[in-house]
Amino acid sequence: MQTIVKKIFRFIGKTILGLFIALAIIILVMTVYNRIRCSQEKELLAKPTGQFVEVDGHNMNIFVSGDGDHTIVLLSGWGTESPIYDFKPLYTKLSDDHKCVVIEKFGYGFSDEIEGERDFDTILRQDREALLKAGIKPPYVLCAHSLSGLEATLWAQKYPDEVEAIVGLDMTLGNYPGYADKQESSSNRTINNINKVVRFVGLNRFLMSISDYDDMSDAEIKQYIALVCKNQGNDTVMRENDGIRKACEEISAYPLPDVPTLQYLDTSSNEDEIYKSSCQKIIDASVNGKMIQLDCGHYVHHFESERIASDISQLINDLN
Repeated sequence: MQTIVKKIFRFIGKTILGLFIALAIIILVMTVYNRIRCSQEKELLAKPTGQFVEVDGHNMNIFVSGDGDHTIVLLSGWGTESPIYDFKPLYTKLSDDHKCVVIEKFGYGFSDEIEGERDFDTILRQDREALLKAGIKPPYVLCAHSLSGLEATLWAQKYPDEVEAIVGLDMTLGNYPGYADKQESSSNRTINNINKVVRFVGLNRFLMSISDYDDMSDAEIKQYIALVCKNQGNDTVMRENDGIRKACEEISAYPLPDVPTLQYLDTSSNEDEIYKSSCQKIIDASVNGKMIQLDCGHYVHHFESERIASDISQLINDLN
């Protein structure tokens, strides 16, 4: 009996060891393949979709679609690897009548990764300079997704003459009590580290190769995958988290913006009443504010682009 038990345990041990070895080989092959592909894709990314402007000695990419009397500036959420492709469902529906501008902050899209501070005052300064160097003058309708809500709020507080309105795409609210504490939690740091590992190993490349893409050509899909594999979890983007507490403190020290605002909230995974209350305070401070709750997912501009584009056009008409 003891001999049989020993054989069973020996078999189990060998099986587990074999699985570990197989997994290690798969990860090694995937990592090597990813490094080779990243090197090959440098030429694919050499010419940006948009135009480079020099800010602080580095290249920042600015993309413009359409023309009109009002300029909509699209600010992507934290860690969105390709803002141009991320916002495509929205600006394609707006650019017939309005000028739409996508800012790819440092570390995003085609823009350079850089060293140094990534606090929101620095990001705001760089983005304002990039727009002016690209010949895009204020005022702007700021359309901010997720963490860029902090930048949009600070922009309207510090430079009110430059901001006509704010459209929040399930945006981060700087007046939300305890938000900085949440972002500094150990679980959030773990997610950041996982992103870095996924990028290095190339797991994202595998997952994206089996995904479906709507309204994208083969060339665009290849470029999009290359951008994700280049940018996911890079240090420039990760350091933005370090500036959240300071930004929230600054926002709380100023009166909330009084510009017209549309605030879209995703309620599918967020039933936080404190968040809704914080959003209501932004609405109340606005001369013409509206909160719209959607049950669709955090990237509301992917799921409800038709409605959001229509609402933004109406907002701009009201500005006139």
